[in-house]
Amino acid sequence: MTIEFRNVSKHFGGACVVDDLSLAIREGEFVVLLGPSGCGKTTTLRMLAGPESVSTGDVLIDGECINDVPTQHRDLAMVFQSYALYPHMTIAENIGYPLRVRKLAKAQRVERVNRVAAMLEIDSLLERKPRQLSGGERQRVALARAIVREPRAYLMDEPLSNLDARLRVQMRGELKRLQHELGTTTIYVTHDQAEAMTLASRVAVMKKGRLQQFDTPMTIYNHPANRFVAEFVGSPSMNFIEDAGVTMGIRPEHVQVFSEPRDGAIEASVYVTELMGNETFVFLSVGANRLIARAPADFRAEVESKVWVQYAQDKIHYFDPVSGISLTQRRSDAT
Repeated sequence: MTIEFRNVSKHFGGACVVDDLSLAIREGEFVVLLGPSGCGKTTTLRMLAGPESVSTGDVLIDGECINDVPTQHRDLAMVFQSYALYPHMTIAENIGYPLRVRKLAKAQRVERVNRVAAMLEIDSLLERKPRQLSGGERQRVALARAIVREPRAYLMDEPLSNLDARLRVQMRGELKRLQHELGTTTIYVTHDQAEAMTLASRVAVMKKGRLQQFDTPMTIYNHPANRFVAEFVGSPSMNFIEDAGVTMGIRPEHVQVFSEPRDGAIEASVYVTELMGNETFVFLSVGANRLIARAPADFRAEVESKVWVQYAQDKIHYFDPVSGISLTQRRSDAT
């Protein structure tokens, strides 16, 4: 199934929540809509699903405009942040509910519920009630209820945000594996750039209702279209230095720290260090600028001690200080 937003805008009163969005999603892609709260990503998903109407522009599925197609006829399955399970039903009944609504024969319902439950490794939980399950198990049930429908596409709105850090990592892996097995077009909304980088075949970065960049995760990371994308994608964020009429950007992993002077290195002082186990984050004062460097796990330095830093010259980005547009990207596009 292909999905396209063609010059789509959404207004609530006088506020423009989605502004002239054009986005083409290919068959079988896992596309993540990424951005901060209020950027329009959930509204975009809801315009595709049907609960929100389009103010201007067109939403197309397989080349056909669906602006006036009722929600129930779009054949899209949504998974939300809240699990929305029926507490009085067993897990098997919760998963099979969409099939029951569609009046599928009982034997077919049972077969599909068992198959999907086995796929998500919750087949041993089918006779339990939701209150007897952990958060991770409930999220699997919510996913199973969407998968069992065998829809044309899956729409997911921050489905992992209620889970703890360990479960989020585990469920990210499960989602990626499932989408690979099913091959169904999936659109996933999140503000978590780690989820976007690990899950997506392509990422659409949004800010204040406008699309900033739409590309593969590594292209967005290595070649951000503007300062906002460079700052939003990556943890810790890219460092920025105002430098002779341009803004210079350098990622923490491309800042080397030395305890002794060396050719080409700049003197700095250690503001603080954070030991992360597998690496050390070094917060530095370089003149009037504050930078972060990724250093090896065994790096040690006292607060306010003198060090020297060096930037990987081929990894430096330049941005227009007014518009924020990448000047580095412009040069590379011209070659």
